[in-house]
Amino acid sequence: MLKGVDPLLGPDLLGVLRAMGHGDELAIVDANFPAAARARRLCRSEGVDAVRMLQAVVSVLPLDDFEPVAVWRMATVNPADDPPAIAAAFESTLRAAGYGAPVGFLEREAFYNRAGAAFAVAATGETRLYGNLILRKGVIRPAGDRHAD
Repeated sequence: MLKGVDPLLGPDLLGVLRAMGHGDELAIVDANFPAAARARRLCRSEGVDAVRMLQAVVSVLPLDDFEPVAVWRMATVNPADDPPAIAAAFESTLRAAGYGAPVGFLEREAFYNRAGAAFAVAATGETRLYGNLILRKGVIRPAGDRHAD
């Protein structure tokens, strides 16, 4: 255990997040996602849902603010079902963490391909459909920078 670090961020995932550089991407995926087949690096957290994992990740991971979008979700197969029910929970978690940019969306196969190219995939036990996000890592600016938090 570490002080100030969410206990969901175990040594494997914390190491992955630390190793990521600006522009690298992390996919947080649900229990239905073919994570083992797609991931370059796989961190498993089947005992937690994707929204809770997102909360833990954004507590330490800066999101990119060099581009207009730093977060993407998977679009539903049937456009009439879009956005999926979990999308509001993702957005509220992101807003609470200070992310004010839009959440983009990718059709299923495009999402699979992008997640497969991501630096890592965090597989959760999320059972809500379309419980998948991709996050692009930003930078931590030096103190005094006009963009610093």
